[in-house]
Amino acid sequence: MDLNWTYHVGLRSPNLTNTTVNLQENFEIDLEDTNWILTSSFIIFTMQTGFGMLESGCVSIKNEANIMMKNLADISLGGLTYWIFGYGMSFGEGALSNPFIGVGNFLVDPPVGDALMGPVFASFLFQLSFATTATTIVSGAMAERCNFKAYCLFSFLNTIVYCVPAGWVWGEHGFLNKLGAVDIAGSGPVHLIGGSSAFASALMLGPRLGRYARGTDPLPLGNPVNVVMGTFVLWWGWLAFNSGSTYGVSGAKWQYAARAAVMTMMGSFGGGCFGLLFTLIKNKGRADVMELVNSILGSLVAITAGCFLYRAWEAVVIGMLGGAIASASVPLLDKMKVDDPVGASAVHGACGLWGVIAVGLFADNPIPMDTTNGRSGLFKGGGWYLLGVQTLTGVCLMAWGALVTMALLWLIDLVLPIRMDPYEELLGADLTEHKIRHSQVDVSRAVSALRPYHRSVSIEEVGGIGVNTGHSLVVDKLQEIHKKNKGKLNGNLKIFTNNGFIGDTVSEPSSFKNNGFLNKRPGNPENDLHRALDSMEKEISGEKFKNRTHPENVANIRVIPEQLKGKKFKELSASELVELGELNASEGRFRYRFTEDDYKDDVERGSVTNPNMRWID
Repeated sequence: MDLNWTYHVGLRSPNLTNTTVNLQENFEIDLEDTNWILTSSFIIFTMQTGFGMLESGCVSIKNEANIMMKNLADISLGGLTYWIFGYGMSFGEGALSNPFIGVGNFLVDPPVGDALMGPVFASFLFQLSFATTATTIVSGAMAERCNFKAYCLFSFLNTIVYCVPAGWVWGEHGFLNKLGAVDIAGSGPVHLIGGSSAFASALMLGPRLGRYARGTDPLPLGNPVNVVMGTFVLWWGWLAFNSGSTYGVSGAKWQYAARAAVMTMMGSFGGGCFGLLFTLIKNKGRADVMELVNSILGSLVAITAGCFLYRAWEAVVIGMLGGAIASASVPLLDKMKVDDPVGASAVHGACGLWGVIAVGLFADNPIPMDTTNGRSGLFKGGGWYLLGVQTLTGVCLMAWGALVTMALLWLIDLVLPIRMDPYEELLGADLTEHKIRHSQVDVSRAVSALRPYHRSVSIEEVGGIGVNTGHSLVVDKLQEIHKKNKGKLNGNLKIFTNNGFIGDTVSEPSSFKNNGFLNKRPGNPENDLHRALDSMEKEISGEKFKNRTHPENVANIRVIPEQLKGKKFKELSASELVELGELNASEGRFRYRFTEDDYKDDVERGSVTNPNMRWID
């Protein structure tokens, strides 16, 4: 064991004692420092709870357990690989280490009696909490349509995406570190890498079924309370994230630890204030939960790189700009048809890039600490060098995160299809992957609509399952196909104007631009559901229905049955609403779709000349 631990010789201090060693970035770690690092690591670990709550609150009910399971996989699998090779690739100091990758310190396990045992374990645990956070960021972007088994394989290997660039910035061997790159707590290696990886994942998977069927507006949250509670937990963890990155409290470090905590809060205040103002103005006096949450998280991401290098007013400005970037980036994703249910790629990616560059503009030289190698930012009279290095750092990290993730997903998809089957996506991963039954929303519509394409009888007796917003339209169309064909499993399903169901031809393959490389919905010519969904896609996008009065589209005009005429909308039963095509989850978790036209119909049916209530858009 002692022979295998010789890689740690490079970490030893010239004046080594049993309580003081020189470990990482020339920070002296003594007994008090180790206590600080361990405590910070424990608190950072609670951020996994925050990410889980935030992500599960953003997805539909039928996938909320699945997203939590992915967070568990991130910790278990990603943590194991970080111990096996990740820490060594970031901070290894073996003879084969080079400016690109570290080699050494694999399978971290210093023997009892080694003077470095405590500091090495403390360092490993602290860096492990960073690594698992970077991996967890990606899970939200892949939510609701990613195969769980394939995701586990991705989580096992995703350590590579984080640990190599982390070594560039923080490892003594790293080429960016040697150039003078500064990132105290991970705006770049953690958040920019995680955000870039999330963007690549969402781009390659393609959007959820029906996601953009009704435009690019955000879908309703599955559980807004969980989203807010998760944000508070992340807020708490961020304090340890940033102030713990002083790597102790001895010497002058305790002062900068305190400053990091206060600047973190100041930055979040700036982002929160911007988010409140932005959402109130945008929504005419009504505050949107996700817009405020994303603004706060964006400000926290932005302040992280230089958390103790700024003055208070600078932290507020940086946080406000971080909130503004997050608020602008999230809608941009939907305009690009990049479906990221949590907005991770925008919040962590765009704001992480801003955080890295902000150091080059606002950073002070934190004497007597050598964090910036004696340099200051452009606005502090330090010239252009630090800004140039920080910009280069941002570009390198962003390119690595996106390209390596794409390559990794492509390779995994050759082994396990990483995109869920459409049938399973409509029913939800909680049921199909984990056999979890939800009772909040009736499942009978989905089961009856999918029964013609069903391959087993395992779901015949299920209770209830949450219906994903956006999926309701797809389910309605499938049910309509079934009704038009009078329950037949096959036949010419000519409800649509194209030939999606005729013969054994397959629709055009998915492309990177619209459906994602890993979205293989047209890939099974023997599954009518695949062809049904492809046929619907053209209908939903309006390609075949621009003229609603065309004879071939008469079947799509709503006809009110005689027995329902004269009834008020609110008096209709669930089955009657289904018959009218008005049962839709896109307006909320448990509510029926109710539009202004329905309100006007109610007024007309009730013969109310001057209604007391007005329709609120």
